[in-house]
Amino acid sequence: MARIIVVTSGKGGVGKTTTSAAIAMGLAKKGHKTAVIDFDVGLRNLDLIMGCERRVVYDFVNVINGEATLRQALIKDKRCNQLFILPASQTRDKDALTQEGVGKVLDELSKEFKYIVCDSPAGIERGANLAMYFADDAFVVTNPEIASVRDSDRMLGILSSKSRRAEKGEEAIKEYLLLSRYSPKRVNLGEMLSVEDVQDILSLHLLGVIPESKSVLNASNSGTPIILDEESNAGQAYADVVARYLGEDVPHRFINEEKKSLFGKLFGSR
Repeated sequence: MARIIVVTSGKGGVGKTTTSAAIAMGLAKKGHKTAVIDFDVGLRNLDLIMGCERRVVYDFVNVINGEATLRQALIKDKRCNQLFILPASQTRDKDALTQEGVGKVLDELSKEFKYIVCDSPAGIERGANLAMYFADDAFVVTNPEIASVRDSDRMLGILSSKSRRAEKGEEAIKEYLLLSRYSPKRVNLGEMLSVEDVQDILSLHLLGVIPESKSVLNASNSGTPIILDEESNAGQAYADVVARYLGEDVPHRFINEEKKSLFGKLFGSR
């Protein structure tokens, strides 16, 4: 059976789709057959970040409604033959997703895939609730600001009480913290919450810290998951996240401010 991962948050704009794309690509690159699903009906973005928007013929809702088979709708990534994308619909209403329909799609995917990554919309609307309902693991993505952390705290209550696992009395969803857009310099200036501050509020296992980086935007604009940019700090941080999730003992990076050398102080280099 597949392991179903939901990438969630309470607040929009924290980097869920970037994270979903990176995690799915990272797992696939490790040799695990992986599917990533866009649950944000009406506001489809995953296909853009994955660089496959021109290849979308059928979508998630088409499969649920019986208008296409899963095999017709899944898009095979051109860079990694272990990764497949199931895009959301741009034209349907969010109510097009049903618990029964989503369950059937996930059950079918589970027969063939090792990991299923669910890119959840923000907040507590229908798509977000359904993405969380079937999850085995949750990557809670938050920015180091109080509003984002508070909204994520609200999502934890839903994860613990309104999931399939909770209804069946099974082991709870495993929850992991992923802190995005982190700047140690701004933390030291008192402009951001520290890693410790966020952990004190949410009490979650820290899976990774993604540094604030222009390379994330550049990767998104080019339709490339940031994890493939192995030269960037953000790409390396996502690779670390995947490794930790798979059980590797990888030390955390990008949490403390880098001290500049004398040359760097004189000439402004890192």
